[in-house]
Amino acid sequence: MANRERIESSIEIDAPPAQVWKVVSDLEGMGRRSPQCRKMIVRGGEVKRGTRTININRQGWKVWPTRSYVKVFEPERTLALKIAENGTVWTYDLEPTPTGTRLTEARTAPDGVAAISNTLTKYVLGGTDNFERGLQAGIEETLQKIKAEVEGR
Repeated sequence: MANRERIESSIEIDAPPAQVWKVVSDLEGMGRRSPQCRKMIVRGGEVKRGTRTININRQGWKVWPTRSYVKVFEPERTLALKIAENGTVWTYDLEPTPTGTRLTEARTAPDGVAAISNTLTKYVLGGTDNFERGLQAGIEETLQKIKAEVEGR
């Protein structure tokens, strides 16, 4: 099956965008929140537009590195990272609500997914459908962990 252009989920967080942003923009903390991206190493210190990261990903016993850079950095609004190896973009959008913040995490493939990534996904990571179902579940788990962290649970 072809790659889904967008995989996303949203969650309501009982905190203002500034509080949510502190957690979302803490890229080195991603390893505590994401079931797939187990570690992010931020290169060059401060997270801002253009910051580069090295990421260690895991699915079961399979471990692989990726590289990304911060494509969009709009404090308290949007953080987006582009993955060098496959061309996908991971975005966190924050929207103020009457009771706090709606946080949406999405993985998009605006130019499709690189052929080498699709080949590896097919033969090593269980196929596109299974892999993308895992991404969907991972996004939902990550959002739940961000919510718990921000709300102090």
